[in-house]
Amino acid sequence: MTTLLRSLGLLFCLVAGALPASAQLLSGDVPTVREGLEIGTSTSEIAIPSDFRGADLTIFGALTNADELFLAIGQYDVVVTLEGPRDETTVRRKDRVFGIWMNTQSVTFEQVPESYSVASTRPIEDIQKTPSLNRIGIGIDHLALAPIGYVGNALAVADFREAYRRLKLSNGLYQRDSAGVRFVSPSLFRATVKLPANVPDGVHVVHAYLFKSGELILQKDLPLRVVKTGLEQAITDAAHEKPVAYGLFCVLIAVLTGWGASIVFRKD
Repeated sequence: MTTLLRSLGLLFCLVAGALPASAQLLSGDVPTVREGLEIGTSTSEIAIPSDFRGADLTIFGALTNADELFLAIGQYDVVVTLEGPRDETTVRRKDRVFGIWMNTQSVTFEQVPESYSVASTRPIEDIQKTPSLNRIGIGIDHLALAPIGYVGNALAVADFREAYRRLKLSNGLYQRDSAGVRFVSPSLFRATVKLPANVPDGVHVVHAYLFKSGELILQKDLPLRVVKTGLEQAITDAAHEKPVAYGLFCVLIAVLTGWGASIVFRKD
């Protein structure tokens, strides 16, 4: 009987000693495994020759530590953008004044991308709500277009913003593809963004955004340099590095061209 009581007491002590450890394991902070996002391109520099007609840029990416259940039910979305160099830009409005079309109003927006291409697994408005997209600044319709020193009607600024987007879309500098990102395996994806024929040179940035159930959880950035080559680059370098000599050369060419034309088309 004494042995039995001792055994029960020892068992009780062991259980009592294990309970705090078990409780700590259950209620303690368990490290959460976060998803990872990796992206890459086949080149870090794109050369633009004089006969460039536009091209597609392919970005490969991978999700790490992804939730298998969320992958299976399609709760991960990826948005990839290619953003060109930023600069100030001015949008002007023309009105008829005394029968003549003249620039009557203008708005200058600060530091906006000169070119912008966006690709996604589905329409971005189906991934995230408009207020959040405006806050993050993803998508052509949600880029931050902040006017500089404009005092006037806010509705007029909205019209200028819409005109700016319309002009960029019409000349091909802004493009979008709501099916430009495809998962080639449960955790690997491929994105295709457009380089227009009139793409500006300079440092562009590839942005990749990972959404989980409509919430932005990760962002990765990758620089991409676009450079002109051949005669166009030589002319550009000369205009920036030796502006006086470049200007004199242009004047000389104009004079020679005019003189040659006068001889060819002279009437005796």
